[in-house]
Amino acid sequence: MKQSIQLRLGQHLTMTPQLQQAIRLLQLSTLELQVEIQQALESNLMLEQDDGNGVDGTATSELGDSTPAEAPEPEVAAAETGVTSDSDQIPDELPVDTQWDEIYDSGATSYSAPDLAEDRDFFETHNTDSPSLHAHLTWQMELTPFSETDRLIAATLIDAINDDGYLELPLEEIHETLTRSLPELELDEVEAVLHRIQQFDPVGVGARSPGECLEIQLRQLPADTPWRSEALTLVREYLDLVGNRDYKQIMRRLKLPESAMRETMALIQSLNPRPGSQISASTAQYVIPDVFVSKRQGRWQVSLNPEATPRLRINSQYAGLVKRADNSETNSYLRNHLQEARWFIKSLQSRNETLLKVASCIVERQQAFFEQGEEAMKPLVLRDVAEAVDMHESTISRVTTQKYMHTPRGIFEFKYFFSSHVSTADGGECSATAIRAMIRKLIGSEPPGKPLSDSRIAEILAEEGIQVARRTVAKYREHMGIPPSNERKRLA
Repeated sequence: MKQSIQLRLGQHLTMTPQLQQAIRLLQLSTLELQVEIQQALESNLMLEQDDGNGVDGTATSELGDSTPAEAPEPEVAAAETGVTSDSDQIPDELPVDTQWDEIYDSGATSYSAPDLAEDRDFFETHNTDSPSLHAHLTWQMELTPFSETDRLIAATLIDAINDDGYLELPLEEIHETLTRSLPELELDEVEAVLHRIQQFDPVGVGARSPGECLEIQLRQLPADTPWRSEALTLVREYLDLVGNRDYKQIMRRLKLPESAMRETMALIQSLNPRPGSQISASTAQYVIPDVFVSKRQGRWQVSLNPEATPRLRINSQYAGLVKRADNSETNSYLRNHLQEARWFIKSLQSRNETLLKVASCIVERQQAFFEQGEEAMKPLVLRDVAEAVDMHESTISRVTTQKYMHTPRGIFEFKYFFSSHVSTADGGECSATAIRAMIRKLIGSEPPGKPLSDSRIAEILAEEGIQVARRTVAKYREHMGIPPSNERKRLA
């Protein structure tokens, strides 16, 4: 085979580092983006955070405009170097009995500052982390006058209690484990310590079954509590019938009228079958919305959240040190950082513009939802938005992941507004979200003694022109966490 040199012309796509950076920033959530921006500020000396004296970079889009407002060009401003210090006011020598705070004010604490004390709640400036259930029970154990043996038993029992407050291991297994260090320990002693723990807070902790948990809570109530004795009989002997909602069988066995049965069930339902859930070590996760949606002068407007992403600019002093004709190592270092800073700011601008375009398109398509609620939600898929904003579906998927919209009806993830459609009798389409809202409304207004079955719900929807199968209704109901009809039955 003869070798030769040939020239061919062709086209191909190349993922440049700038494009890769823009795509990566686009798919980050708000919290992840803030971390990325902070890392860029720390690693690139050309970047600095805008102090707000420049042009406002908040973009706003009003429905009806062809394109959202463009983000402004990054402002180049001189860095302020006037740093003041109170060190000149401190004398060179201080008497040995002088307090530092008498000479130098070190600043107010977070809760004693006048502006914070007036404008903010005291609890907002403090960590609200709560202890775990294990730590809460251990703290109570240390306050209880246990002997050394009982304290060891109590610590072992607390270790076997799960987050719901139930004892996971059988008492015999715990006793067998303890006998390795306490050979003469009897099972009755372990059970006695368990009864002490069951009196700890929260009430009902340390139970071995749901019936025992409810019984412990009922025994903690005053003896003169109405229907307490009937409720104790129910949870001890007929808890399976209560779970099956077989109220007629319970009333027949206990010889209770319906009014008394209703009061007894109300008392049982006031108890907590998962007492450990009252003590949680998890902290609240707050959602930072990326865009705000509001209605002004009869038109829906979409605007970026200026607090979600801090405004950045290029430090003009460092940028002025770059010399075009200089190829020294220092100049190349500064020039590379300057180019990276410009790319980063441009990628942020591109992300904000894309975010605003997609959010505006979603709000425009789902105006009926903002006006009327979930039942008016329109079918929407990624392809519809991609065609409207002239972007690829993968780009829309990145934009709508972990991005949130603050609306008058609450905070929603972008993906919440996307749903499949179901054909209606008149040839139209109905959103799956709207169907779930209709199912929730029907179940909410059903008779308590005769709940609607999935088949009956499908028939009611068919009467309104929405053709859905019974299994589809069951799928939507399970997705919303609604139990089946036999578990929703309750006394009127």
